[in-house]
Amino acid sequence: MALDRVPRRVGVVGYGRLGQSLVSHLLAQGPELGLELVFVWNRDPGRMAGSVPPSLQLHNLAALGERHPDLVVEVAHPKIIHEFGAQILHHANLLVGSPSALADQTTEQQLLEASHHWDHAVFVARGALWGTEDITRLDAAGGLQSLRVTMATHPDGFRLEGPLAAAHSTGPRTVLYEGPVRGLCPFAPRNSNTMAAAALAARSLGFDRVIGVLVADRSLTDMHVVDVELGGPPGPTGRSFAVHTHRENPAEPGAVTGSATVTAFWRSLLSCCQLPSRPGIHLC
Repeated sequence: MALDRVPRRVGVVGYGRLGQSLVSHLLAQGPELGLELVFVWNRDPGRMAGSVPPSLQLHNLAALGERHPDLVVEVAHPKIIHEFGAQILHHANLLVGSPSALADQTTEQQLLEASHHWDHAVFVARGALWGTEDITRLDAAGGLQSLRVTMATHPDGFRLEGPLAAAHSTGPRTVLYEGPVRGLCPFAPRNSNTMAAAALAARSLGFDRVIGVLVADRSLTDMHVVDVELGGPPGPTGRSFAVHTHRENPAEPGAVTGSATVTAFWRSLLSCCQLPSRPGIHLC
């Protein structure tokens, strides 16, 4: 059944593993769901050759408005959100696949202003974050005091920048970073998206009080492990509410994106197509 029986025009920005999966889904299943793929953009156009029909290839991202999209899906790099996020919102709703971009306060403010000015929504994919709705509900009820997200994988699975690029694992398991998520995102933009989603889910804590831990573990050759630990304030008895989830996401050696995350992102795309287009930033 088509989503609300209203065709929606979707553009995809980025053609790495995640982008390729989304494009494949949209071409195969889009018509029956009322979704039409109207463009695919990639920094290296040659990567689309032979797999994306030439008519769908967009070579100048600034010209995306000519394709009249209703939704633009970013699965490229936080730089795209920094540089083009507000412009995209001029034309369409935006589904952000790199929420680490929102750790930059200027970028977040620009998106919010553009969202309200053009009456378009900013959706953020939850990705590998387990229990997103529970975190949001607990936070809204005033029951969230702390949130800590630990992401561990093999060193080959990291794409680190700045001072973290020089960090080396000194043993079988090495903590590369532990601290506020805002401080991690600029230097691990492709490995901190789950933590950024957690910061957006727990708005009372945000990027400055949600703690991110990045761990290089040489034993994790075929998976990403995400541990989410949250705690509430002490109750009348002095005991505190606490939850700890442990998620093992199969991943090819050296891959940034785990297998389950690819599936979850497709569900996020379908979900945001069913949500009302209202200004603001919304997890989906």
